[in-house]
Amino acid sequence: MPTTISITPPRDYLLHRDVCSYGYFLLAPNRWTPATRTFTRILLLPTGPATIHITQGNTPRPKRGGNLTIHASRTINKPELPDLHDALTRMLRLDETHTHTRAFHKLDPRFKHVGYARLFRSPTMFEDVIKTVTSCNVTWPNTINMNTLLCHHYGPGGSFPTPAIIARLRPANLRGRCRVGYRDARIVHLAKMFNTGQINPTWFQDPANPDDDVRQALLDLPGIGPYAASNIMQLLGRYAYLPLDSESVRHGRTVLGFKGHPAAIMKRIARHFAPMGNQQFRSYWFEIWNHYESKRGPAWTWDRETTGKTFTAAQLK
Repeated sequence: MPTTISITPPRDYLLHRDVCSYGYFLLAPNRWTPATRTFTRILLLPTGPATIHITQGNTPRPKRGGNLTIHASRTINKPELPDLHDALTRMLRLDETHTHTRAFHKLDPRFKHVGYARLFRSPTMFEDVIKTVTSCNVTWPNTINMNTLLCHHYGPGGSFPTPAIIARLRPANLRGRCRVGYRDARIVHLAKMFNTGQINPTWFQDPANPDDDVRQALLDLPGIGPYAASNIMQLLGRYAYLPLDSESVRHGRTVLGFKGHPAAIMKRIARHFAPMGNQQFRSYWFEIWNHYESKRGPAWTWDRETTGKTFTAAQLK
């Protein structure tokens, strides 16, 4: 039988704002339904996949801090509840309390009135790493397609595939079925490293380990360059680095009015956000996100198959 549970989030938490805060909410197996403000996700739990529907409150305009209702498509056994809780906590950043957001808003008060602070992420580091790899040097619609195919072909019940599943694949098969292109071998290699424990998410996520050490460890991984490492850092809750790329250059030119060649613009962007210290990624990202929303409306109104495919700056000229 289906299981329904309730979770009390941080007192400033808004599901539609805090889920629809980073592009990965648009990538399979995630699904956001604007009409009902429902987040849906297939999670792989110890006894198998379960479709999870998450809502906040019973009104069209939920209140900050209102309880989250989690409705599962099947019975969630008691031993599975800690796994479900851990997945939800990481994905929704429920461990970032109002004190975290208040500290960010003290540094950058521009986003206090809307409450921007939390950035959606995946329930596991492995999924975040693979999604980052599939978002490098490619158009956003192709990133959406790659992740859809990964879940369709290799994810149990439509969930995101595990390291063990990807580790068994031949790169050529992964390329042919999921259209990942040159990323095929590095995705399989990364999966093998996660599967054998060479990549230990606990170490990367331990706040006792310095940011510089974690970033260097990411740079040592196959296929992880400066952009990918900086992006994975923020997905680990470490916001001191900027993932500068062509999107950053477009933002610098379009929004900040910077001129010059790309390398010069990226240096100016780095200087521009440096005063934000260990919060500079959030300041940078929400400035970009605010620009996207000014062109396409609030992110929680985006549909993955329409607006969700056209929100990058390259398509917002």
